[in-house]
Amino acid sequence: MDIRSRFAPSPTGRMHLGNIWIAFLNWLWTRQRGGKIILRMEDIDRDRCRKEYEEGILEDLSWMGLDFDEGPEGIYSYGPAVQSRRYDIYDSILSAMEKKGHIYPCYCSRSRIHQVLSAPHEGEARPVYDGHCRNLTPEERASMTKNPCWRVRMEESTISFTDLFYGTITRTLKAGADDFVVRRADGLVAYQLAVSIDDGEMGITHVFRGNDLLDSTPGQAWLIQKLGYQVPTYGHLPLLVDTRGIRLSKRQKGITVRELRNRGLRPEDLIGLLLHLAGGLPELRPVSLKEALEDFPFEKLTALQKKHIVLPVS
Repeated sequence: MDIRSRFAPSPTGRMHLGNIWIAFLNWLWTRQRGGKIILRMEDIDRDRCRKEYEEGILEDLSWMGLDFDEGPEGIYSYGPAVQSRRYDIYDSILSAMEKKGHIYPCYCSRSRIHQVLSAPHEGEARPVYDGHCRNLTPEERASMTKNPCWRVRMEESTISFTDLFYGTITRTLKAGADDFVVRRADGLVAYQLAVSIDDGEMGITHVFRGNDLLDSTPGQAWLIQKLGYQVPTYGHLPLLVDTRGIRLSKRQKGITVRELRNRGLRPEDLIGLLLHLAGGLPELRPVSLKEALEDFPFEKLTALQKKHIVLPVS
């Protein structure tokens, strides 16, 4: 199999340690197997994305020495590797899905959705939609005055996918309850749709990301399959958290790579830290990218089975 993985950051802030953790482990696994890596900019939320953040991501990755075979500057057989320039692809697929009856408009207000998702549902440990707008008549839809979002018309089905750390995962998806949104009421394409189309169109065989996205994977795998693509193998990695157990993120103002660079940290210092956190290095020390590739086989990184990894205070 020709391996194709992807690193797909959203340029909504500076790259933090949690981002570079995913990028590095993705790069290491793929390069050790002779695969190709695609750098895809997930800038679909134009209100929050900025060009300066995209440039900062590219700068941080270059500083680290992480290279990519395809990226946002190129045009490929599948189109650009930038979501904001792929709207014609998303619109075309959504139009085809609508004609086939695979999606439907949902007119529920935010307050109603919040109420539904907050209510307990027998036998369900997660929030579910109640399918309220699934079977509206044409007359009922015509009487609505607000712009709808669009949801998939989920079929009662069982979906299985493979995860490098969790093994084979099988989930039952339910009609109505699992009718997730593919286009928002403001017209923006939803993440679930864009990422599924992009992974399928780009021929992605392996997806590495945080395990906080594990619950959304069955729906994505179903959609990828529904659209006729090959479902990739996933690798849901443990999240980096602070000493309070809070996930490192842009919203939490986690430590950024730029901040570490300004403190005088070298790429080999950061690589050593990431390998130490991954369980491949007993004690902290600098490690070059070349040494990481040659002397730290991915399967020897023993901490990657954990749910989260605590970042030591420095």
